[in-house]
Amino acid sequence: MERDPFEEYYRQLEPSKREKGNAWNTAIGLQAVDGLKTSDYLKDTAIRNIEGEISFEEAQELLNTYYEHKPVKEDDSRVEEADKVSARIAAILSENAFTFTPNQYLSIHKRLFSGIFEHAGTIRDYNVTKKEWVLDGDTVTYGSALDLKETLEYDLSVEREFSYKGLDIDEVIKHLARFVSNLWQIHVFKEGNTRTTAVFFIKYLRTLGFDATNDIFAENAWYFRNALVRANYSNLQKGIHETTEYVEIFLRNLLLDENNELHNREMHISGKYAFAKKPNIETQKPNIETQKPNIDGVQRLDNVSAISRKQIQMIYNELGKKEFFGRTNVEQLLNIKSFRANEIIKLMKELDIIIPVQGKGKGKYRFKVGNK
Repeated sequence: MERDPFEEYYRQLEPSKREKGNAWNTAIGLQAVDGLKTSDYLKDTAIRNIEGEISFEEAQELLNTYYEHKPVKEDDSRVEEADKVSARIAAILSENAFTFTPNQYLSIHKRLFSGIFEHAGTIRDYNVTKKEWVLDGDTVTYGSALDLKETLEYDLSVEREFSYKGLDIDEVIKHLARFVSNLWQIHVFKEGNTRTTAVFFIKYLRTLGFDATNDIFAENAWYFRNALVRANYSNLQKGIHETTEYVEIFLRNLLLDENNELHNREMHISGKYAFAKKPNIETQKPNIETQKPNIDGVQRLDNVSAISRKQIQMIYNELGKKEFFGRTNVEQLLNIKSFRANEIIKLMKELDIIIPVQGKGKGKYRFKVGNK
């Protein structure tokens, strides 16, 4: 894998450098959704911006000047597109301003593609189909050109009224996966839909308290697009049903710092590119069931999501006999963020399979073992 030119900036103590490095990395990585690659000049310009030598506006002006004087070569137009759109995405992701409205969605497309697409910021006026590798050449059924504005307004209004109160993190992830999949399926524009949707979604996730600018988007942008395709495709004759499972896995890595493997070949509807099948989370159930006598209340795990069930079993296997454990132990064991560790601990408390331990500091627990 090509070395990330912005890696050193993630470790900087100065937040602005770290945040700008993440923004540039995400912006450049998102070009992969359309098979585009940026130039070395763009990366050099990005580093100058991160170092504070030039502003985002100056970086974009440098790119404009560079391409005005650069000799035109075959396929240069797509590199120019990738460079300019990357700079614009990085600038937008570095801004705090955002409104969850259809106008904001259209505005993002206009900012990203002005001077590149004649239709920048304009709703398409004809129906589209796109041959997809992951669908073996078939296409998703996209929104009708007659109803695009109304559909966009409806989807955003439904999400705006939705309450996340009382949902556990698995339910949050599942809901977010369906929301972004539906938003993308509308395909409001002639081109540039995935990049626009990704930027809008990242900005929205921040309003929900998530940090969504990291190397997951940068390194797995094509996976993200293919996952959106699979979330919106059914072929009952072939036994294929739309599923958000791949978007959910992507979001778990993006938002919860999990390390689920992301392979495009696993999503191909033919199955001919898939790796040899490994036991999945569902096939782990029997192992969990055999542990029932060891964990008080574990019978109620039947109502818990498969991923949480697996994580609880891992915690029990490693920490079940310990005198006590805390959030840090869970974070390190599962390689997850503190937010997710707190959610898992809260869930285990609600299931009444762990109890607080006194005299060992705040937030220490042990499993209720040996009870049936």
